Order: sequence, then C-alpha cells, then structure tokens
Amino acid sequence: MTNNDEIRYCHKFSYVFLKYLLLLYAIVFWLIGGFILAIGIYAEVERQRFKTLEGVFLAPAIILIVLGIVMFVVSFVGVLASLRDNLTLLKVFMYTLTICLILELLGGVLALAFRNRTVELLNKNIRRGIVNYYDDLDFKNIMDFVQKKFKCCGGQEYKDWEVNMYHNCTAPGPLACGVPYTCCVTKKPNEVANTLCGYKVLEKERLNLIDEIYIRGCTNAFFIWLMDNYKTMAGLLLGILLPQVRTSSLKNTQRSSRFTDGQCDIYEAQSELEAITIS
Repeated sequence: MTNNDEIRYCHKFSYVFLKYLLLLYAIVFWLIGGFILAIGIYAEVERQRFKTLEGVFLAPAIILIVLGIVMFVVSFVGVLASLRDNLTLLKVFMYTLTICLILELLGGVLALAFRNRTVELLNKNIRRGIVNYYDDLDFKNIMDFVQKKFKCCGGQEYKDWEVNMYHNCTAPGPLACGVPYTCCVTKKPNEVANTLCGYKVLEKERLNLIDEIYIRGCTNAFFIWLMDNYKTMAGLLLGILLPQVRTSSLKNTQRSSRFTDGQCDIYEAQSELEAITIS
C-alpha cells in the first residue's frame, strides 16, 4: 500500500467513523425529542381535562411541546445530513445546536440571576397544585415522588399543605391539620408507611417535628440536589456539546476526504502518464 493509499484510507475511515457516530447522536436526540413532545402533548391534554390546574401546567406543557418539536426537527435534519453527506444540512444542524445551546445557557444564567424570583414562581405553582392535590392523580403522584425522593414537604415548607381543603386545620376529618404520609421521615428503607403519620403536625412547633416529618420545602431541596450533583449536570452539558463538535469534525473531515481523494486521483493520473511515457 502506497503512502497515497494510506492517506486516503485514513481519511475515509475517520470520515465513516464520525459519520455514523453523528448519526447515532442524531437518532438518540430524535427519539428523546419525540418522547418530550409526547409528554408535552399529554400534559396539555391533562390541563384541558382539569381546568383548575390551568395556571399550574400551562407553561410546562408549552415548553415541553416547543422543546420536543425543536429537538425532533433538528435531529431529523441531523439524520438526513449524516445519511446524505450533505454539507449544507450539516451546517444547519450545527448552527441550530449552537443557537439552542446559547439559549439554554442564557436561560440558566437568567434563572440563577433571578433565583429568588424563580423560587417564588415555583412555590406559587406548587401551592396551586396542592390545592387540587386529591383532584388530580397525576399531580398527586408527582408530588408524592418528589417528597419521598428529595425528603421534603410542600413547596416552600411543610405548612404549604394548609391551603388544601382537606389538610386545613378548620376542615373536618382525620386529615385536618396534617400532611400526606410522603412527608413523613422514614427510619428504615423498607418500612411500611403509616398513612396517618402526619396527623395534626401543623399544630406543633417546627423543632418538635424534626423526627416526624421533613420540614424543608421541596423547591430548596431540589436546588440543593442540583448543586450536589453538578458533575451530572456537567455531563449532560457535555452530551449537548459533543454532537456539535462531532458535526464540525465531520464537516472538516468530509472536506479533507474529498481533497485527499482528488489529490490522490491526480497522483494516480501522473503515475499512469509517466508509465505511458516510459513505455
């Protein structure tokens, strides 16, 4: 194998490797986009069913639908660009990912810059959801999962449950002045939950509840979890950056491969011409 053949083979191998790696990324993001779009549509359907939750789920449903559509369309362009070796589509794919990344970083910076406002908005929406806690099974399941996962209670604090008509201290019944059992402190991993463990806790002092329920709010607990898992967040950011780097590499490799192929063709033509001249 001559040096020209080795160069050509090396460039073709690099190009094919990057091509199918980008195709894999595009397909994965395509599927994720479709999944997010489906969740957004489902959230919008549920919002239409429960008009009382309109203020709670309107923004998330729209965000999920828009995000799902953008990811689905852009990833589809990436799939076509990889399969058709189209530099124009590759540029569209790369530039669109760059714009999306800038918008995400900008959104993150704004959320941090206006953290108090963001937390206030989240707490307000959670309290609205708590009002309809027993009317919407989906919100109930989400809230129960969050409270157990992050070991928290309510949005801002455990007293947020007073806004629920069943947990308000003026309400009749065993749930009055209490909180759901998912707010209760679990001492053993597989311990059977006592559904009335939050009985009358809203009447007690905060310091007396440390061993009974989680007194911190879920909003602060979630932000603390994000700070504690910054490596995971950095990994997700890297996962967004990699397709852009691969797209740029694929574009440059494709150009280089074409140049190398053309250069090798010239060398082959010169060699054939020299052979004819000698003969």
